[in-house]
Amino acid sequence: MNENISVSVIVNNYNYACFLNEAIDSALNQTYPHVEVIVVDDASTDNSREAIASYGDRIVKVLRPVNGKQAAALNDGLAISQGEIIIFLDADDYLFPQAIERILEVWRAETAKVHYRLQVVDAANQPLGYFYPPSTVPLAEGEVWPQLIETGGYSSVPMSGNAYSRNILTKVFPIPEEYKLTADDYLNISIPFYGKVEKIEQPIGAYRIHNSNQWALTEVSDSRFRRFVRHDIQSYALLVKKTNEFNVKIPQDLERRSVGRLWSRLASLRLNSEKHPVPGDNSLILMSWGIHALWKYSDHNLPKRLIYSIWFICVGVMPLQIAKLAITWLYAPHLRPQPIDLVLKKIRILVS
Repeated sequence: MNENISVSVIVNNYNYACFLNEAIDSALNQTYPHVEVIVVDDASTDNSREAIASYGDRIVKVLRPVNGKQAAALNDGLAISQGEIIIFLDADDYLFPQAIERILEVWRAETAKVHYRLQVVDAANQPLGYFYPPSTVPLAEGEVWPQLIETGGYSSVPMSGNAYSRNILTKVFPIPEEYKLTADDYLNISIPFYGKVEKIEQPIGAYRIHNSNQWALTEVSDSRFRRFVRHDIQSYALLVKKTNEFNVKIPQDLERRSVGRLWSRLASLRLNSEKHPVPGDNSLILMSWGIHALWKYSDHNLPKRLIYSIWFICVGVMPLQIAKLAITWLYAPHLRPQPIDLVLKKIRILVS
């Protein structure tokens, strides 16, 4: 491990005063010494700025006068940072004390980013019993871009679960205005084209589920899934743009190869077909595409493929009440009844 490399943790915050201190403290209390902590407040209207002021000169402060959303906050933070490695930490998440030490243990000269699993906790900081991504899904590593153009995605982590090379970030920053709410995916899609991805399978940070999360599901709603679908459409357009830049061809049926995107489209369609963002979608067709993608393009193990195939069938053809239960149990596993979890575990054991 290079003990002289500098690291900047950029905490981006908007109205998360109730979580902000824990995020900042987690960055300040790292066991690795060479850490710069920058807090970008995106025009919060709660008590965030009082919390930020209490740290004095222990942190670098950026107080934005106008709310510009996540991408603007990241752009401002990177512009004043000094670190060779950059971690963008959402203010409702936090790092474990040895996180940066663990990142530097796997960092290489050719590394574009290191991503690491996150433990999922609730608003009261209690573990919910699972990780992001699930522990059964190996994180992608190495040259990830071929997988990205083969299936439209790769096993990755939200914003707080990534450490980036500053040199690589300069190739894709500033984040354009159209990705102001989807900066995670702008980086997840863009970065692999410039270098290798390293992974840490163990959780070294926490991802918080609470009622104010923009993307995390605490309850099922059709509007949330419409947002997911629009976001996926935008991500696909970005992938097409990047492959054109690097003169790489993508499959014509790429949109049918991503299990996650097909999950969102089918859920959105079933929950509210009138407002579904993709005209002409059909639940039976999406169901068949999803099952095909599961068995041909996903890296899920056999138990997962069987369980998810049943899920596609339930959501695709069953009455809406049953379909909504299946959607809830997939996207919000902490809301599953305990008997359902026990059945799923038994299925995994029987077919493993």
